[in-house]
Parts: sequence; structure tokens; C-alpha cells
Amino acid sequence: MKAISRRTFIQQTSVAGLGLGLSANWPVVDHRLLDKGIPVGIIGLDTSHSIAFTKLLNDKEAGPEYGDYRVVAAYPHGSADIVSSVSRIPGYTKEIKELGVKVVDSISELLKQVEVVLLETNDGRLHLTQALEVFEAGKPMFIDKPVAASLRDTLKIYQAAAESKASTFSASSLRYIKFGQEIRSGELIGKVLGADTYSPAKLEATHPDLFWYGIHGVEALYTVMRGGCQMVKRFHNSGTDIVVGEWSEGRVGTFRGTRTGKHLYGGTAYGENGNHVLGPYNGYAPLVKAFIEFFQTGKSPVSAEETIEIYAFMEAADESKRREGKEVSLAEVIEMAKG
Repeated sequence: MKAISRRTFIQQTSVAGLGLGLSANWPVVDHRLLDKGIPVGIIGLDTSHSIAFTKLLNDKEAGPEYGDYRVVAAYPHGSADIVSSVSRIPGYTKEIKELGVKVVDSISELLKQVEVVLLETNDGRLHLTQALEVFEAGKPMFIDKPVAASLRDTLKIYQAAAESKASTFSASSLRYIKFGQEIRSGELIGKVLGADTYSPAKLEATHPDLFWYGIHGVEALYTVMRGGCQMVKRFHNSGTDIVVGEWSEGRVGTFRGTRTGKHLYGGTAYGENGNHVLGPYNGYAPLVKAFIEFFQTGKSPVSAEETIEIYAFMEAADESKRREGKEVSLAEVIEMAKG
């Protein structure tokens, strides 16, 4: 199978430009089906994920793995000042209406019409406020990457979820990169001794460096390494980031974030029984199936502890950059974020 980058996947399966028309590659939605099944609400129409997930769930040929969940309502906002996000909202709003989804004026109105929520706002700075409203309503929620635009807000989100006993789950679609789950389980190479992953790491001034796009490759790293990283150091220049993490038992994992050349996703895991590549990128369907299973069971496939550690890893990488590449402990940045 020929490898395909995530960017190419989006270009081939999304609508050109602002998404003002429907792609011939996508299946047809039977609007009559939206009156059946379990109603899903989307918060945020400033990302292509909102459209992609809706098309998968509302496809009249959707299989049983999607559990009869249907997107029925969406609240469009959404970043107010990230140009690449704001500019998408009008086109994606028009497109989601064409998919039979009602666009509402507030999150509170959305919550009256749905049973579960996809928090898709591209701007992680809004996630804490938006998530608290969903937690208060007691609705299970998938939070798309990034969980938040700071480690501090990430901690607050998971603390609020625990206090309200709300079910929540967050992950990048790279959590389900090909071979990732099989390596994680020990099926392919036994115990994972180390790993190297790579992904694009485009920067956005409003977010910590890796939170915006580097999260994809970091999530792939944690998929196979699991939690337990203790120390991080980072090399940074205008085109590349290399982050080296030291796990317990002397295991080492690295992430390479790219801003030049061809942007791809992948890596290599090193195990007690051999090595194995990660990839190619599997598209959105595995993630959608994962959050549908989460909605059905109430059990997150990724623990809060592991997700928090991912964001501590990225925050420690930022702190290492500020300290000109010196080693930084995850425990230190977590304590700083709690302060």
C-alpha cells in the first residue's frame, strides 16, 4: 500500500478551498436517517475534522462500528482570531447544513438536542470554557486535539471531568496510525524499548509550539511507548524540532517535528523481539470508531494520566527550548502548571 500523508488525505477527502461544495469521493447522506439513532453535537466548525467526522457518521451505508450515532446539530464557533481557523467557519457552516445538520446559536442550545458531544474547536484556548459547559450538562464528550492551549488548562479540564464524573476522551488521529496499537499491545515486537516518531510541527503563536501540530507525532510516540517519561530535552531551529525523552528503565523515545520538506507521519519502534515501522497514516475512521466505542461504554481508551503526560512532555519541550536545550523534568512543569 502506498504511504499517504495526512495532508494529502485531507486534500483528497475534503472539499477544496473553504469547503463550499461536496466532494464526489464521499458517500451520500440520507437525511431521513438523521431522525434515527443517537444524536451527536459538534462544537466548532473551524476545522476540517467536523466535516470529515460528520460524513463518516451520517453516511447512509455507515456500518455497525459507528453504532447509529448521527450528527444532528453543530455550534460553529470556533476561533475568533486565528486566521486559518476563522476563515473556514463560513464554508464549513454551509457544508454541514448541506449534510442535514442544524446549526445553532449557542452551546446551551446544542446540548438540549444531543446525547454526546464532539468538541472540535481548533483553538485550544477555548476548550476549558466550552468543556465546562458540557460537563455541567453531563454529556459524554470527545475533545479533539489539542486538549487545551496550555498544560494548566489541560489539568483543569481533567480535574473538572473527575469532579463532575463526566466521561471524556481526547486523542489525535495518529493514536491509530497503522501498527501503533499492535506495537503498543506487545503483539508485534514484545516490550517496547524505545521509539522514534515524526510528523509536521507547524507553529501557531497562540499555542505552545508542539500543541498546535506536533501533537500528532508526540501522540504516536506515546501510543507505543506509553506513559512514564521523566526528562525531556529539545533541539530547535526554524525548520526542525527534535525532542528526546527519557522514560523509566532507561527507555528513550524521540520526536522529530518538521517544518520543511515533504510532511509525512510515521516512525520506528524498537522492541525486545525486533523493530517495526509505524505507518502509514490510517485516516480518520479508526479514531471515529474509537470515540464511538467510548460513547457506548463510557470508558476512555486512553487514560487521563497518559493524556496529561503527553501535554507535560510538550510543555517540558517548550521549557527546554527556553533554557537553550537543557534537560527538564515533567514533574517540574506539572508543578509549575498547578501553581
